[in-house]
Amino acid sequence: MDCRVVQNSEMAIKKSTDIFEKCNKFTKAKELMSVGIYPFFRVIESAQDPEVIMSGRRMIMVGSNNYLGLTNHPKVKEAAIEAIKKYGSGCAGSRFLNGTLDIHVKLEEKLARFIRKEAALIFSTGFQVNLGVISALVGKGDIIIIDKMDHASIIDGCRLSYGEVKKFRHNDMADLERILKQNADRSKLIVVDGVFSMEGDIVNLPKVVELAKAYGARLMVDDAHGIGVLGKTGRGTAEHFGLEDEVDIIMGTYSKSLASIGGFIAGDEKVVHYIKHFARALIFSASPPPASVAAVSAAIDIIDNEPERIERLWKNTGKMLQGFKSLGFQIGPSETPIIPVFVGDNETAFKMTMMLQEEGVFANVAVSPAVPEGKALIRTSYMATHTEEQLDRVLLAFEKTGKALGLIS
Repeated sequence: MDCRVVQNSEMAIKKSTDIFEKCNKFTKAKELMSVGIYPFFRVIESAQDPEVIMSGRRMIMVGSNNYLGLTNHPKVKEAAIEAIKKYGSGCAGSRFLNGTLDIHVKLEEKLARFIRKEAALIFSTGFQVNLGVISALVGKGDIIIIDKMDHASIIDGCRLSYGEVKKFRHNDMADLERILKQNADRSKLIVVDGVFSMEGDIVNLPKVVELAKAYGARLMVDDAHGIGVLGKTGRGTAEHFGLEDEVDIIMGTYSKSLASIGGFIAGDEKVVHYIKHFARALIFSASPPPASVAAVSAAIDIIDNEPERIERLWKNTGKMLQGFKSLGFQIGPSETPIIPVFVGDNETAFKMTMMLQEEGVFANVAVSPAVPEGKALIRTSYMATHTEEQLDRVLLAFEKTGKALGLIS
C-alpha cells in the first residue's frame, strides 16, 4: 500500500473529533448543582397530590398537570389494578401486530364519543401522537403551519415529515393569514396548541378556523392542556368555543387531566384509518399497557360524573390569577390553570425555584432556550383538589421570595 495513503489516513484519524466531546464540555448543570440551585430531576416520594413528599418533607405541589386531581383517585387506581390482574403488565408488541387488546379498542370508542368525533386512535405517549400524526399526513410538496410557541412534540413531528414548515408569531392571526396567502395553492395543515403549555393562554381558535376555511387548510389542535380543563363538560378548546365540528383533528394526552400516560388522535374515520396504517410512531412502538388504558377509561367516567371538579379547578385558577396580579407579579396573558410568573434571567429563575422549595412549595422552572432569552419563568399549575389554605401558603411563599429577589416591592 502507498505509504502516503497510510499517512493521510492516520492524519484524518488524529484530526477527527470524538462525538462525546460535547458531553465533556457540558458543565452548566453541574455548576448549578455545586451552588445548590439545580431545579431538575427532583425526586418525589409520593403520589401527585396537592401535597407531595420530597426527602421526607411535605411540599405543596404547584408544578403538576394533574388538573382534576385524578392520578390518585381510588376508582382510577382500582381500574388499573383490575386491568393488570386480567391482562398482565404489558402487551409485548405493537398495536399493528400482536399488541391490540379489546380494552384498547373500547377506549378508542369511548374517546371518540367523548371528543364527539367519528373515530379515535391511541398511542403510547402524547409525544408520539404528534410525531406519528404529523409525519403521516404531511408529505413532500405539502406545507405545515405552526405557532412559534407550539409544543416541542409538534416541532419534532414537523422535522420528521417531508413537508415545508412555516411558523407564525404567537397567536398572531395577521401573521398566520400572511403565510396562508403566500401558500394559497398548496396542501396545508395548521397545527396549534389549544392551551399553550408555558404561557397558559388559549389559542384564538375562532379566527384560526375562519382562516383555515378561507384558505383551504386543514386544522389540527393539540389539546393536551385543554381536555378536562376547558369547555362546559371538559371536552377542551373546541367545546370552549363551540367549534367541535370545525376542527378536523383533535389530539389529546393522558398525562394531564386523564391521569395516566399515553395519547390519542380523534377525527373523521377515514383520516384516523389512514393514520393507523402510516404513523411510524404507532406501528413501531409497543402498545399502551393495560393499566394505563384502564386508568384513562375510569378518568373519563369521573369527568362525566363529577362536573364539580372542573368548577373547583376554575375557582382555584381565578384565585391564583388574581393573587399573583395583586402581588405585582408579571403573569403575561395566562387565562388557564397554567400561570407563569416571569422573572427575567435564567439564574434568577433557578434561585427562585429553590427558594420556593425552601418555603415548602414545589414549582417548575422554564429557562432559555425553552423560552425566549430574558423571559425565564416559574411555571405554576393548579388542581381542583388544592385547598384555599394551600393556595394562600403558595401566595405567601411567592410574596416572600419575590421581595427577596427584588421582583416585587
